[in-house]
Amino acid sequence: MATDARRRRARRTIGRYGLLVIVAIIVLFPLYSALMAAQKPLSELGSLRVLVPERPELGAFDEAFNDADMSRYLLNSAIVSIAITAGQVLTSILAGYAFAALRFPGKAVAFYLFMATLMVPAEATVVVNYDTVQTLGWIDTYQALIVPFLAFAVGTFLLRQAFLGIPRDLRDAATVDGQGHLGFLWRIAIPLSRPTIAALSLFSFLLAWNQYLWPLLVTNSDEYRTAQIGLKQLANVGGGQLSLLMAGTMLATLPILVLLVVFERQLIRGLTSGAVKG
Repeated sequence: MATDARRRRARRTIGRYGLLVIVAIIVLFPLYSALMAAQKPLSELGSLRVLVPERPELGAFDEAFNDADMSRYLLNSAIVSIAITAGQVLTSILAGYAFAALRFPGKAVAFYLFMATLMVPAEATVVVNYDTVQTLGWIDTYQALIVPFLAFAVGTFLLRQAFLGIPRDLRDAATVDGQGHLGFLWRIAIPLSRPTIAALSLFSFLLAWNQYLWPLLVTNSDEYRTAQIGLKQLANVGGGQLSLLMAGTMLATLPILVLLVVFERQLIRGLTSGAVKG
């Protein structure tokens, strides 16, 4: 009986890992295909062979990074994404703590209205935001790319839930020690909520990095265009070479892959924190 049970567990384990391998292949194959296409020489661009180029070349990466100005686009994306991430984390921490710990009139109504903004499609606010940015004279500036995204309702909700999970006894002990709200927030609440803050930071960075519509509307020059707009520009460079476009795609994808690999555990801990009690 024990042998049969071990065999069943072994078969289930093999099945689960087999399924994971299949899913990983499906997910990673487009990235692998793009990497191989970026190494194709001009003579192989019309070939359907994508697994391994016959004569791989790396010149497309150098051309995309230097000659096609992807270095500038990547720098702009980094500046904008880091600024948006820092702003969203800061405003989410402050707003989340206010909704979790402070008492003020209309608190519940304000929170529900705040969450109701999640029901408004981003496209519905584009015209109003563009008119505001244009009135302020911010077209073709970093302010236009950053300021409209400094608050994030999802981040506020996540941090509110994290702060609500902090035992009340810690707040009472901090009050006895003479800590006000800011002292408690900085010394206790934020350190205890680091997994959630890390997950929020990564999520905010990914959203900011992958923006396309808004940067396309508010930038007119290469000086402020981001990586996603730069990829569109690559389609018109060098006669629309597939290898050049794929090289640019891999360069734009690399920072995201690095962040996901480095902060994988923090992302999982942040998204699952509070899911299990006891």
